[in-house]
Amino acid sequence: MIAVDSLYREDQFYVGFTYNLLLDTPDGVSQNKFSSGFTGGFLRDMPINKKRTIAIATGLGVTYNKYFENLFISNVGQTAQYSIIASGTQYEKNKYDQILIDVPLEFRWRTSTPESHKFWRIYSGFRFSYLALGKSRYVDSNYNIQVTGNNDLNKIQVGAYLSWGYNTWNFYGYYGLTPLFKSSAKLNGQSVGMNSLNLGLMFYIL
Repeated sequence: MIAVDSLYREDQFYVGFTYNLLLDTPDGVSQNKFSSGFTGGFLRDMPINKKRTIAIATGLGVTYNKYFENLFISNVGQTAQYSIIASGTQYEKNKYDQILIDVPLEFRWRTSTPESHKFWRIYSGFRFSYLALGKSRYVDSNYNIQVTGNNDLNKIQVGAYLSWGYNTWNFYGYYGLTPLFKSSAKLNGQSVGMNSLNLGLMFYIL
């Protein structure tokens, strides 16, 4: 007979893939191509009711995001400059990359039992992130311009997220409460700002 673990935890590795959108963009800024993202990490489950269907969880993870858009970033000395790539300009790529170190904190509801790891779930919470790398790159037939160490980027970012689904497959949405750029970043006198909305699928692995 197989013993039933009545004190089980849903400690999990998670892997997610997203389509990334930029919201609250300044005038003239628009996305092009497919902007994608990846997130992964480990969550420690801490049940708070007797049936262990309600829990809180925290852990550690990493996120990589890329955004293809027409916001051109260059450096003049140590100061970043922002402009819009003129319509009709021929260029190979213009993108912004992020690598984030994440600490998620989430509230969990699920229909799990000690006998089965296949269940419905709704997990929601906040993700606190540190920007380990922020890099913009522009490439055309004449130039290959990269900007790293941009002081206008918000190094500490906070976002809210929701994951819901059944068993391994789950829908996932994340909204960045912190703008990607500080208020000091200006485009034609307007704050660059921009908040991220990432939509996709999340997979949980025991």
